[in-house]
Amino acid sequence: MASTTTLDAGTTPAPPGGKTFFGHPRGLATLFMTEMWERFSFYGMRALLVIYLVASTHDGGLGYKAAVGAAIVSVYNAMVYLFALPGGWIADRFWGPRKTVAVGGVIIMIGHFLLAVPATVSFFVGLVFIAVGSGLLKANISTMVGHLYDGPNDPRRDGGFTVFYMGINLGAFAAPLVIGTVGQKVDWHLGFALAGVGMALGLAQYFLGTRHLAAQSSVATSPITPAEKTAVLRKVALWLGIAVVFYGAVLASGSFGISWVIWPLSVAGIAIPALYFARMKKDKDLDADEQSKMSGFIWFFIAAAVFWMIYDQSSSTLSIFATDSTSSTLLGFNFPSSWFQSLNPLYIMALAPVFAWLWVWLARRMKNPSTTMKFAIGLLMIGASFLVMMLAMAAASGGVKVSPLWLAMVYLVQTVGELALSPVGLSVTTKLAPAKYASQMMGVWFLAVTAGDCVAAVMQLLVGDATGSTWYFAAEGVAAIVAGFALVMYRKNVIKLMGNVH
Repeated sequence: MASTTTLDAGTTPAPPGGKTFFGHPRGLATLFMTEMWERFSFYGMRALLVIYLVASTHDGGLGYKAAVGAAIVSVYNAMVYLFALPGGWIADRFWGPRKTVAVGGVIIMIGHFLLAVPATVSFFVGLVFIAVGSGLLKANISTMVGHLYDGPNDPRRDGGFTVFYMGINLGAFAAPLVIGTVGQKVDWHLGFALAGVGMALGLAQYFLGTRHLAAQSSVATSPITPAEKTAVLRKVALWLGIAVVFYGAVLASGSFGISWVIWPLSVAGIAIPALYFARMKKDKDLDADEQSKMSGFIWFFIAAAVFWMIYDQSSSTLSIFATDSTSSTLLGFNFPSSWFQSLNPLYIMALAPVFAWLWVWLARRMKNPSTTMKFAIGLLMIGASFLVMMLAMAAASGGVKVSPLWLAMVYLVQTVGELALSPVGLSVTTKLAPAKYASQMMGVWFLAVTAGDCVAAVMQLLVGDATGSTWYFAAEGVAAIVAGFALVMYRKNVIKLMGNVH
């Protein structure tokens, strides 16, 4: 589960004194509860999304083929992370993090309630709202956690982010159990509405507790000038105008279909990171050392894109497999297939402290794997998880419902890979970032999720009915393992590019 952690410096902390939250500033409780309820709404809806998309119209779903439903979910996931980049920019230049998070939360809530309306158009408009709102909120709420403390050296700071991260996983764990059950067992749209209620509770907590947040959270650190604002608005209007004219023509021709949305967004999600890196590599303001580090970072970015390409299919192809090919009974207890989405946050909460201890224990013995090796481990594990899925799919041939322990194992292997790669990726991004792009690089890092999900969407559309087949899982699993071994083989070259970063 990707999460945003922004480490900032030189901030004005929240006022001291008064009540604390587990020894931390009172504002942490506000942000903890806001993020917990936002993640509850986000992961609860996502647990239902592909199941609803591919369910037959007779069962109240939209009746899409599995490949199309999976591609829609992949593109949706990609857009959430893509919009995090402009979300951070809007906070820096226009509103400040506090107002941006509030606006994002309201947009998310509206989006969930639009999903609750039993109409196809409102459903897809709701997805757009949620993606845009999530980008605004995701990019900034972690920044406000940092504002609560007296700079990066405050001894409470790391603990505060740990508490905050627990809120993410608590919300993600509970959501499929509650929203998934209501959506699958009672009514799809009631489940989506329940996600909206969750976001509303998060907003209520946020507005009631804003007085406990740091003053810095209301500041736009680099206010936009009137001339810049005019130029930005013109560009936005131009691109919106082009989109309106283009899709108006497609609609008028009577040939519009969901692929007219999926393909352009998928191509954009792959092209934007490539263009971003091309621009930075051509920047003459970067010295030779910074250019070398950027080259090293590109290796990690590509590795992360491969990782997320597979990992984020937990909410698409794996969810379809859970619904169609996995027994929903274990030890005599029957449960909805959406409950499998609670396994990852459960594993995270159980294993994250173990990994934190393990890296320290290995470091004391001078055996801590390098960043490159940790990335390779993440790739090998995510590849292995799809090889397990290949075996599970083979076992499910002929309409057999396999044991839920297959998916429990897949999610466990994936979580181990995530813990090896994701936190290290956040850290190495801040270390390799050129000074000129220091505030933007975390957003660039999350473009790896966008790129990986868009590649997955393209593959799902291209292979069509073969999505989720044994060879589909085998091909992607082998590709990730090959990428992992390539990183091991070329690790000396990558380490050399990283310069003084280890």
